[in-house]
Amino acid sequence: MEKMAPKELPYTTKSICPECFCTLEAEVYEEDGKVMIQKKCKEHGEFKDVYWSNAEDFHRAFNFAYKGLGLENPRTETVNQCPNDCGLCPNHKTHTCLALIDVTNRCNLECPICFAHAGKAGYVYEPSMDEIKEMLANLRANRPVPAPAVQFAGGEPTMRADLPEIIKAAKDAGFPHVEIATNGLMLTKKGYPKKLAEAGLSTVYMQFDGVTPEPYLAARGVNLLSQKKKALERCREEGLRSIVLVPTLVRGVNHEQIGDIIRFGVENHDIIRCINFQPVSITGRIDYDKRQEMRITIPDLMQLAEEQTDGVIKRTDWYPVPFVVPLARALGARGGAPAVEFSTHPACGMATFILIEEDGTYKPITDYVKVEQFLGTLEKMATDYEKGRKTRGTLRGIIGAMRFFKKKGLLFNLANNFLRKKDYDSLAEFMERIIMIGSMHFQDPYNFDLERLERCGIHYAVPDGRIVPFCAMNSLHRAKIEEKFAIPVEEWQTEHPGKKINAPA
Repeated sequence: MEKMAPKELPYTTKSICPECFCTLEAEVYEEDGKVMIQKKCKEHGEFKDVYWSNAEDFHRAFNFAYKGLGLENPRTETVNQCPNDCGLCPNHKTHTCLALIDVTNRCNLECPICFAHAGKAGYVYEPSMDEIKEMLANLRANRPVPAPAVQFAGGEPTMRADLPEIIKAAKDAGFPHVEIATNGLMLTKKGYPKKLAEAGLSTVYMQFDGVTPEPYLAARGVNLLSQKKKALERCREEGLRSIVLVPTLVRGVNHEQIGDIIRFGVENHDIIRCINFQPVSITGRIDYDKRQEMRITIPDLMQLAEEQTDGVIKRTDWYPVPFVVPLARALGARGGAPAVEFSTHPACGMATFILIEEDGTYKPITDYVKVEQFLGTLEKMATDYEKGRKTRGTLRGIIGAMRFFKKKGLLFNLANNFLRKKDYDSLAEFMERIIMIGSMHFQDPYNFDLERLERCGIHYAVPDGRIVPFCAMNSLHRAKIEEKFAIPVEEWQTEHPGKKINAPA
């Protein structure tokens, strides 16, 4: 297994101009304990922003960065260089871990922070069922690892009356995991969660900005808290019991509710599987001071979580996404085929797990497992396997890794049964007792780093056969792609008499 080289500050990378989107040289450097990025466009001047708010955390994250398997069958050629050849091009270094397909840009909300919905864009982007099936097949054709999970997004995917059929098409295409990204409003309707579950939906990725009305009023323009709670209760009643809460973090809006959101997840751990905090990506022309009023980065989240959980979840309990690559390699060796590897850039995301005790209290997984030693053993086992040293098999290596559990009990037994016996019932039981606390900080034109983009593992499939990394799609390619396949709002309304673009159709 090959690790990425640690980053020594300062270093140069490539970025884009936030105004004309041309490719620029950029410098990443330390200033007052923060990691900053700075670049200069000949036409639009200098731009500076916070890359990561804590340099110490930045260096620690790079200790656990691995190079992944990549993609054997890129869809586009390298002609104009990153980020212009997205498709995926041969320069891309991480295969698809999570695929996204926008099934519509219509929405039943008009959030002040969103500029992409049909009402603002002036057109309706809504791929046909045949186009969606082609995108699904394209994603499953990835080698050496077919895309394992797909998320239907938008807009608001529940605007599509045929969403259950779309979910079923994904299952028929071979996706083990299917989810929707939703504001949750339609999930309050009796029978709707059950209908989605019966179609094969695995997980609901639900927008959830806080536990009081204020964040919703600020970010969405309306108090949605009661509807969020009603949606969760309806999902619980109707058997849709894998929910990811997704707070968009904005400084001054909801950064003081991180601990409360975690506690809300713990109280509902029978259905909440993950809380994925997403620091806001800033678009549009906003000056430096205004950006800093809003800007929050992953180290900020980690520090605030420590403060707001009274030290239960510490900054040091978080690890970068590629930290788990040794586990993927070990499971791949155990199963005889490559497994999904989250070999993203270390600055893209950090996460930890908490275990819910019988009395309702919670502790991070680091209280139960020496995670670095555990993963280190798996790394050595996977490396030996890759070099052909299989004399004792992979099972002995997995058994050896179990010695790094600090406490015997539920967690040890469940992990033991899953890793040694591949008992997936044990994995399901394990997931019901833990919550992943994660973060993904998607890039915007101000903090854009092409090194991060080339390691992105979250990819959009689009109707022209390309597969586009998340941050490139939302910063650069979305409008052109959607306009190519969209129709004017007026034409859509003619084709759907009596329907509004912000209502299900």
